[in-house]
Amino acid sequence: MKVEIRKRLVGNIPLLEVVDQEKIYDPLPLIIYYHGWQTTKELVLTQGRKLAQQGFRVLLPDAANHGERKTTLSDIPSLTFWNSIYSNLFEFGYLLEFFRKLGLLTEKIGVGGVSMGGITTCMLMTAHPEIAAAACVMGTPSPVRYRDRIRKHVQEAGFYLPKDYEVLTSWLEEYDLSLHIEQLADRPLLFWHGTRDEKIPFEQAAEFVEEHSLENILMIKEEERHLVRGATMDQVAAFFAEQLIEKS
Repeated sequence: MKVEIRKRLVGNIPLLEVVDQEKIYDPLPLIIYYHGWQTTKELVLTQGRKLAQQGFRVLLPDAANHGERKTTLSDIPSLTFWNSIYSNLFEFGYLLEFFRKLGLLTEKIGVGGVSMGGITTCMLMTAHPEIAAAACVMGTPSPVRYRDRIRKHVQEAGFYLPKDYEVLTSWLEEYDLSLHIEQLADRPLLFWHGTRDEKIPFEQAAEFVEEHSLENILMIKEEERHLVRGATMDQVAAFFAEQLIEKS
């Protein structure tokens, strides 16, 4: 199989479309895969290739404020971070609609992401029942807890944070999968997390999995820091292939 990498602009969203060259115009199972904080779509391209080799059409968008959409980061801690995730949530359905109108979608839709992209992934699972399977790599299903962690660290460091920070970010509560586990239903969700992760606590994902010991929630843990290796990408690709292709 020869994989084609197509650079596209959907509305104002720059993305890479990764797909089998011989099936560019065929309806295929679709996966949207999100990059992490202060990185770009190109840095998840290896994962995109591995997924495309399994038979998926893969979309790798630049999040708002990143890559080709890069802006100056706000001096107010976490403002740009949460705004970037908020834009991902707004744009997800728009991307699906664009490719649906082109006749390129099947009913098999997956979503995944790394770090900030993993947080995006879990939040999307609270609002989009059309997603059939998801993979959260080094993210958290508990954005409210992560927000509170940010607040604690910012206050300890003496940086400015609005007094109404919780109100300004209250929308997170509606998209917190740990607070709305019923929205997951029986859809498969994979977590991969390093036990020594210094950026997004391993415990947040691990405690969620332990609390909700459901067959459809899977977890792979490694003695790693905030780092994704090739073997992890293979595990993610195998997970999506099993859930969205082999079981279809």
